[in-house]
Amino acid sequence: MGLLSNRLDRGSLRPGDHIYSWRTAYIYAHHGIYVGDDKVLHFTRRGQEVGTGTVLDILLVSSLPRRSQVPCPTCIHTDDTNGVVSSCLNCFLAGGVLYRFEYSVSPAIFLTKARGGTCTLAVSDPPETVVHRANYLLNNGFGCYNVFKNNCEDFAIYCKTGLLVVDHRTMGQSGQAVSIVGGPLAAVLSTPLRLVTTNIYGMAATAVGVYCASRYAADIGMRSDVRKVGVEDLTRRIATGGLTVVEPSIPAWMLNNNNNNNAT
Repeated sequence: MGLLSNRLDRGSLRPGDHIYSWRTAYIYAHHGIYVGDDKVLHFTRRGQEVGTGTVLDILLVSSLPRRSQVPCPTCIHTDDTNGVVSSCLNCFLAGGVLYRFEYSVSPAIFLTKARGGTCTLAVSDPPETVVHRANYLLNNGFGCYNVFKNNCEDFAIYCKTGLLVVDHRTMGQSGQAVSIVGGPLAAVLSTPLRLVTTNIYGMAATAVGVYCASRYAADIGMRSDVRKVGVEDLTRRIATGGLTVVEPSIPAWMLNNNNNNNAT
């Protein structure tokens, strides 16, 4: 693994690798599990790479890669999707660069990665176990997509580790989601320092420290609210309602604004 980049050559790909590719302007990265034979299994929101079910989708959809109008003969996409889809490597990358998500990194390496969603301190299971989980979820689903608690990165991390967050009041496994929340949180928590110092460099250093600490504490390899869940048990609990993730809904104030705009 490179210190500054996890960029990967296609010839180095191995079944069971957790891979990802950044989308337009680095707004987000799409994650999946490479299972061999040029196929990638990845989790989507009803076939769409990313989404919130809110007006935030305007920004997210604008960063989606342009897709060919000619259907790919290799990829498996149906209207009756459970969220987990199979794509060829080219369609998964959509013209982007291939990266490999790294596991068992040291705390020092983890903290050098300013952007979450590229590595973890957690230990990966053997490749054959990873591929089995991904294929099983392709046929049985991974529950309801939620951009903050159950997204493509959560799917890939679960396939690699079998670890699941058991307290659904908190954030999921995704490092990207933690980064999105951690940045503003760091700014808020460092704001009281204005009462002590007006040194912009000191405030900036503190904000960076708070951000790094929040990322480190929220990593799947450090959290205490995770446990190992077998893939068969996972899908059984999802099917029986024993494990649910609710999609975010559009806030009422946004609906009211939209209604007012339509009325005018």
